[in-house]
Amino acid sequence: MVAVVSQRGPRWSTWRLPGWVAGLAGIGTVPSDSEELRVRKAVLTLSSTLMASLASVWVLTYAVLGLWLSAVIPLAYQLASAASILTFARTRRYLLFRRSQLWMSLLLPFVLQWSLGGFKNSSAVCLWAVTSPLGALLFVGARQAWPWFGAFVGLVAVSGALDPVLAGGAPHIPSGVVVSFFVLTIVGVAATAYTLLQYFVRAREAEQARSERLLLNVLPEPVAARLKNEDGIIADTYDDVTVLFADIVGFTPLAERLPAREVVAVLDLVFGRWDELAARCGVEKIKTIGDAYMVASGIPLPRDDHAEAIAEMALAMRPELDSLAAETRLKLEVRIGIDTGPVVAGVIGRAKFIYDLWGDTVNTASRMEAHAPSGTIQVTERAFERLRQRYEFRHRGTVDVKGKGPMTTYLLVGRRDAQDTRSKMRSHHVDQR
Repeated sequence: MVAVVSQRGPRWSTWRLPGWVAGLAGIGTVPSDSEELRVRKAVLTLSSTLMASLASVWVLTYAVLGLWLSAVIPLAYQLASAASILTFARTRRYLLFRRSQLWMSLLLPFVLQWSLGGFKNSSAVCLWAVTSPLGALLFVGARQAWPWFGAFVGLVAVSGALDPVLAGGAPHIPSGVVVSFFVLTIVGVAATAYTLLQYFVRAREAEQARSERLLLNVLPEPVAARLKNEDGIIADTYDDVTVLFADIVGFTPLAERLPAREVVAVLDLVFGRWDELAARCGVEKIKTIGDAYMVASGIPLPRDDHAEAIAEMALAMRPELDSLAAETRLKLEVRIGIDTGPVVAGVIGRAKFIYDLWGDTVNTASRMEAHAPSGTIQVTERAFERLRQRYEFRHRGTVDVKGKGPMTTYLLVGRRDAQDTRSKMRSHHVDQR
């Protein structure tokens, strides 16, 4: 059995919480949660903890003033909220946790305000209840948040109707405490809302950026930008493109001998290294089919040196595979086919997008690969004409290509050195004279 290790980079994120906060935020998550659900659970847990902590100010102040009923209400909220968080951590029942937190944050501020004698004497503590519809908007959704907001407005209206009656029996609270609590309520509600939205927005931005990276792994960047901004079919014609097909020789019998996990790991390592080559050469990876690998140059952005870029890619692919073969002690060889010419490129699919190429150039490059001897790079005559000044070739002769008939082909050997190139150019100049 061959030991193969596939290495992948760490999951990317634009924003990370301190360790203990991240641990608290994740107490109710399970591995099967989507990223969006993880964000919602984390925001609800952190907001519930923050609001329960701030309630200590009301508990202590009203206890010192001897307003025991008004002190017990925020204390009861703290205890109930703590119990709710602990139950959530133990059972992972998110719907129960969400519902209990929304109801407590909606009702208890109004009950506290009524116990203190109305809006003025309580410093409008009912403003804390706005966190309930705000939380419903974040945790439940825009449509389901309307009833919570309606309940908040209704309770405000009831409080307004009851205020003259409540004010008549209001307990005495020093004016300094009333003013201080007005400030604390305004700042506290604003800070809580801002903190929640800050966390939610940053988490969503991180996830959006991650999704953007995943999209760019499927589509070229200019095509992805068009797909997001345009409706309809994305299709373009390119007059001058170079296409490369590569295939791992004998991989099917090799796959039959290896466990499935190692087969996938080997392909992941091979294609991972070729992906890095494609990025360095500035060519566009189109797709993989089994153990076949396809790249192109000159799309989606045209470039004059598209043939040279593919040649550099092809010459570097075999050494990378040889290095990997030595590391894994597997016999790995590649054959490559190249052609240059016009193609049609576009995006197909609805549920899963793919950027693909069509045309004779694509089919011919595929045939060049299929008829290439093992370990070689076979090119068409038109690709040879584009590359002959800078690269060494061996004339293979006429090959009967399936679906194409007899074709003159060449095997790409390597890059010409600068001295040899200058010598041939001088000789060509003398001949012209």
